[in-house]
Amino acid sequence: MNLPAADSAPAASPVGWILVFVAWLIATLSTLGALFLGEVMGYTPCVLCWYQRIAMFPLVFVLAAGLFPFDRRVVRYALPLALAGLALASFHLALIAGWVPESIKPCQQGVPCSDVQVTWFGFVTIPHLSVLAFLFVAGLLAATHFKGSK
Repeated sequence: MNLPAADSAPAASPVGWILVFVAWLIATLSTLGALFLGEVMGYTPCVLCWYQRIAMFPLVFVLAAGLFPFDRRVVRYALPLALAGLALASFHLALIAGWVPESIKPCQQGVPCSDVQVTWFGFVTIPHLSVLAFLFVAGLLAATHFKGSK
């Protein structure tokens, strides 16, 4: 009678791998976009943008480490970063929209966080893109978690 080894991991779901790969792709494109805007285009990031970068940049490496070989547990490490980034990006968006009072604005030095440096199509700003990127990454990671727990 052939029994599987006790330390062998269950077979990886190809759907889970694809979800984490797409999350990695979004994190990588976001990181390259932020570096392009800052280093090539010369836009100076505000304090909140730096904090969002602190949440996004490591996702590229964390998610890549979970892909080869695929380890569904990467969600444990990547999801908190994505949720923290989503919270920061949402706060930044609320700040630009004027929903946050003047007294609690975090950017006292350097580039004001309420300034809009880039606008595409008349309404898409860098914080909009950041919210979308973190939202998609967090959603894909949550889908990976729930897909694998069945």
